[in-house]
Amino acid sequence: MSSYRVPLEEVLSSEEYRAIDAFCEGRRGQDALADIARFLETSFGVNIDLDQDIVAGYAADSSNLPGYASALARPASERECAVLLRACSSSRIPVTLSAGRSNLTGSATPASGLVISLSAMQNPIVSVDLTARTVTSPVGIILEDMRRAVLEQTKGKLHFPVDPTSRLDAMVGGALSCNASGFMPGEKGSMRPWVRSIGFLLMNGLQVRAERGRYVSENGRFVLIHGLGELNVPVPNYPRPSIKNASGPYSNPQGHVDLVDLIVGSEGIFGLITDCSLALSGHPGEYLDLFISLPDETDALGLLSHLSGSRPEHFSTLTALEYFGPYCRRYMDHEHRLFRVDHAVGVYLQVPLKDQSMDDLAALWLDILREAPCRIRDDAIMILLSESDRRIFFEARHSMPANSLEVVKRRGTHTIMTDTVVPPERFAEFLEFAHGLIRSQGLDYLVFGHLGDCHLHFNILPEKDQLLRALDVYDRIIEASATFGGVYSGEHGTGKRKRGDFLKCYGKGAAEQVLATKRALDPHLLLNRGNVVECPGGEPEE
Repeated sequence: MSSYRVPLEEVLSSEEYRAIDAFCEGRRGQDALADIARFLETSFGVNIDLDQDIVAGYAADSSNLPGYASALARPASERECAVLLRACSSSRIPVTLSAGRSNLTGSATPASGLVISLSAMQNPIVSVDLTARTVTSPVGIILEDMRRAVLEQTKGKLHFPVDPTSRLDAMVGGALSCNASGFMPGEKGSMRPWVRSIGFLLMNGLQVRAERGRYVSENGRFVLIHGLGELNVPVPNYPRPSIKNASGPYSNPQGHVDLVDLIVGSEGIFGLITDCSLALSGHPGEYLDLFISLPDETDALGLLSHLSGSRPEHFSTLTALEYFGPYCRRYMDHEHRLFRVDHAVGVYLQVPLKDQSMDDLAALWLDILREAPCRIRDDAIMILLSESDRRIFFEARHSMPANSLEVVKRRGTHTIMTDTVVPPERFAEFLEFAHGLIRSQGLDYLVFGHLGDCHLHFNILPEKDQLLRALDVYDRIIEASATFGGVYSGEHGTGKRKRGDFLKCYGKGAAEQVLATKRALDPHLLLNRGNVVECPGGEPEE
């Protein structure tokens, strides 16, 4: 039975919490960091690095937003995390959580204070429960290393299926914080549905352990209990489109939110995730990989409609349905190996091999493709059977961002990329709008992404004199995605870069709801300040 009343646990002894508070009393702000660093090392064996040459290496992430921090800590345990958070809470020092720093939205970019890197959080080791089909994972391990460990421990029988492009760089904790997603279409392509339990620390150094289904908000609130005290925590209730969605913390108009769902995808503004248990899936071992070259985008939309509408039982088995849209060929290595000369777009389709032979599965899918109401020709379907074929495809896929980045570097600008998702029934209309808008402004661009989720990236490559125009086009596409019932982010989250997008999608009232939840859990607004919503005042409250 679930409860909305959530007990808080002490990671440190009561005497240790009091000792930290007593030392930090009167030592407020970043100027106190040197004193606090000496105290924590002497009393708790917790190290804070103040060397700016070292700290500067953690002051930016893949977003390339400028950042600054006064200090760095790399805790190796839950206990060390609790010490650091309690000290910073008592001294009103902002804290930015940093994992693999592979995100594109600036969520790990600090503006001041202390950076807590999770890179040393490697315990407990990856451990699989074969009966429960779950894995217990540390948060500081690289996601792909965890996935490999699961395959090794289960001898290839089970795997963790979420496979974001950044899985070679992203840590498990960071993937949980932004609800990272991978190729697999549908809800199960993202982290949140696979999370069975998490442990997380609040800014005051107290801990919550939550199993899915154990704590569910009631009447729009949780009640946190510690000793004789109780704290009411409101949950966001703004409407949340039921599509692929990485745009802001989880919300529910009826006020019923599982505590696990609230924390996963909240980008570190509510708490620091210290451990997790994740569900696993049976591993098929082999896959049928197909690349289909098509004349234009209407054919790709016809294929999507055919698979999702006429063949839902087969559509649901896909582990990838990727799109290479207009102008991708310009930026792809090996494009002549994949596309027919007169074709403009392509679709990659991956099907797990289960109870059929590879030949039977290939024959089935060739028949399904031939039935589609679009211009698919047998000689435009490439079955990626050999390692060489697969290598060529993945090299082509990964070459697009690199090649387009070189173009904007030569132009002295930067790429401007959307991350929008819209409902399937508005997808074609939205694409027509976005293509028409970009072309009307004479901008260079390419389109690619996750066709199965109606989640495409318009990657705009402006000249110097087009930069403001390109930014305006981006804003109008974001506004249109909200108008069409969609969201601004399907996988990259909000961070600091997309706070304005959150407002366009959900409105000021939603931002106020998120801020109210944060104030209840982090009264001085210290933890991951500026992610998702702007914190008032610019600097933490004294």
